[in-house]
Amino acid sequence: MEFSINPSTLKMIRTSFCILVVLAISSFSMMEARDLGSKGKTNIEYMALNCRKHTAVLTEFGAVGDGKTSNTKAFKEAITKLAPKAADGGVQLIVPPGKWLTGSFNLTSHFTLFIQKGATILASQDESEYPVVAPLPSYGQGRDAAGPTFASLISGTNLTDVVITGNNGTINGQGKYWWVKYRSGGFKNITRPYTIEIMFSQNVQISNITIIDSPAWNIHPVYCNNVIVKGVTILAPIDSPNTDGINPDSCTNTLIEDCYVVSGDDCIAVKSGWDQFGIKVGMPTQQLSIRRLTCISPDSAGIALGSEMSGGIKDVRIEDITLLQTQSAIRIKTAVGRGGYVKDIFARRFTMKTMKYVFWMSGAYNQHPASGFDPKAMPEITNINYRDMTADNVTQPARLDGFKNDPFTKICMSNIKIDLAAEPKKLLWNCTNIAGVSSKVTPKPCSLLPEKGAPVDCAFPVDKIPIESVVLNKCSA
Repeated sequence: MEFSINPSTLKMIRTSFCILVVLAISSFSMMEARDLGSKGKTNIEYMALNCRKHTAVLTEFGAVGDGKTSNTKAFKEAITKLAPKAADGGVQLIVPPGKWLTGSFNLTSHFTLFIQKGATILASQDESEYPVVAPLPSYGQGRDAAGPTFASLISGTNLTDVVITGNNGTINGQGKYWWVKYRSGGFKNITRPYTIEIMFSQNVQISNITIIDSPAWNIHPVYCNNVIVKGVTILAPIDSPNTDGINPDSCTNTLIEDCYVVSGDDCIAVKSGWDQFGIKVGMPTQQLSIRRLTCISPDSAGIALGSEMSGGIKDVRIEDITLLQTQSAIRIKTAVGRGGYVKDIFARRFTMKTMKYVFWMSGAYNQHPASGFDPKAMPEITNINYRDMTADNVTQPARLDGFKNDPFTKICMSNIKIDLAAEPKKLLWNCTNIAGVSSKVTPKPCSLLPEKGAPVDCAFPVDKIPIESVVLNKCSA
């Protein structure tokens, strides 16, 4: 039985869910960013890593919020002129209500971009407004094609202390132009822009904003330390190509919490580089906490680990997750030639409704960026822990496929109840080349996950990663 939903139902689901998440995030934003007045530069309270001594409004630099005038020059001029003040207590740029059309621009250190309620940063569909940049060193090429990439709408490199926040302001990626051209093969040798990409940076916060219709990936912190993504709503059509929600990539000490994602791809995809390029760079994603995520993605995962995981993924804690109409809960994607590892993964307290799979692991995700990958570079998949989960209307509880001569090991599942769909797969647990244990799991798992001895609970760390102990400051914009 194939997992399918008719278009009218999908439209109804997406519309209803969008209303739900917008109401939810609006309530959250009211708590996180409280309006203290009607006008002025210091009328909104918000929480941030650091407050700023200096403030400016985008209109001071000639910006026009009519949705038609390009403001790329205004954004760039504002950031360039504010940057010298960054060392003197930091700077913030306020985007006021209006529609602010712009191409790509770069942020600076000790800087806050504050998007007010009623403000929309509108991504230009003019390709000339996006510089062409070299591919990431751990990928060796763009993600769409064997060539360079368009710069992301909002970018930053080698930054310290950068905040993108608001009181539920919006970034509209206007992705339809890019999706149509991508599907028709119009991008011969270049990759579409992402919405936000911060590279080689530390102390990064992205919070209390809504992103809609990204051209490709929405939020991509890569080669970063100390990252918070909090209270973000991400909405894209469920058939939009590669509109991953949040992709932490070769990052250390990252917290993703209280986010709502409707996507055409994985809601969260944890990455660390692609084949020989990722192996050479050797930067893992580690110390990652994901909590209180709500996700809809009928054709992809709630949380994916890989497939670009050649630098390694370890010490990931995932908890309090709600998944609706989503293909799989946690999907581990890898392949011969990837190298790297996925290990020390801990997940608990998932609530799932209408799923194709709950658990999906694959050693045959055979997308390779270039010839020259090492077929002897075998990924290590071990110490994967799932506990305290419920799922309704599931077509197949698990599809778990390791490597023939290198099985996935130390898989643990405990206290999991899965209710099947009206027409489930005949083979409920499809398991090959894996090893582990189970406890209090229904339906009964495959023989490669035997229940042994007294009931046990799979592991979940009692300590915190450092970013979870960071206390945000009350600031004003």
